[in-house]
Amino acid sequence: MTNAFPESVQAASPPLRREGIEAIELGKVFPDSRVGKIVAAEGITFTCWHGEVFGLLGPNGAGKSTTLRMLATVLDPTAGTARVAGHDIREEPLEVRRSIGYLSSTTGLYGRLTARETLEYFGSLHGIEKKALRERVDELLRLFEIGSFADLRCEKLSTGMRQKVSIARAIVHDPPVLILDEPTLGLDILIARTMVRFIEDCRSRGKCIILSTHILSEVDRLCDRLAIIHRGRLRGTGTLQDLRLRTGAQYVEDIFVNLVGE
Repeated sequence: MTNAFPESVQAASPPLRREGIEAIELGKVFPDSRVGKIVAAEGITFTCWHGEVFGLLGPNGAGKSTTLRMLATVLDPTAGTARVAGHDIREEPLEVRRSIGYLSSTTGLYGRLTARETLEYFGSLHGIEKKALRERVDELLRLFEIGSFADLRCEKLSTGMRQKVSIARAIVHDPPVLILDEPTLGLDILIARTMVRFIEDCRSRGKCIILSTHILSEVDRLCDRLAIIHRGRLRGTGTLQDLRLRTGAQYVEDIFVNLVGE
């Protein structure tokens, strides 16, 4: 695979250290006709900095996606709040949306639009001027090696192709904060490697990145700090070294089991 990341981008200057995401006692409760309520997230508190990849690690149903959806203003919290790129998710949801690139594992594409049309459409929604948008779309087509299928309808694309278009769509407006929910889920090793390198590149350019993943090798390679979440609550937060010292375990899997139990 060719190098998709230009030298000028790779050599960007080091980022300033400032908050990108600050979650403060964030919680979400869903009503349930059988049990009354389901507590999906409770007391979620952490800070993610610019120039950092912050990992959110937990089993299915732990509250990861719920937390990310609240940060992205897709869900309204029932308790607490968060600030994303300096904007409160309750008071300034539109400003939050302008400031983030949100990639969900369940995000779909409009099947009848081509990859190029998809990027042009979402770029226009963000108010990017036509000439600048054409240049930005061309840049993303090169970056993610989409050119060979740029004019195919999305309904005809493979899973890996669609994922490339999805992440290009999420960042067409070059947001300072990325919220990525299982970005490499279902991808083959080469396309997943491109995604991992893209995340590393975004960190080097000072973006704030919160990443949910089940892939422990990605945690080892990408995450500057991580939070273990289980049954809607954070069980531990820190660097891998912090969590190794706390648990006495060396490997991510053993750290996780130590904090949440078998």
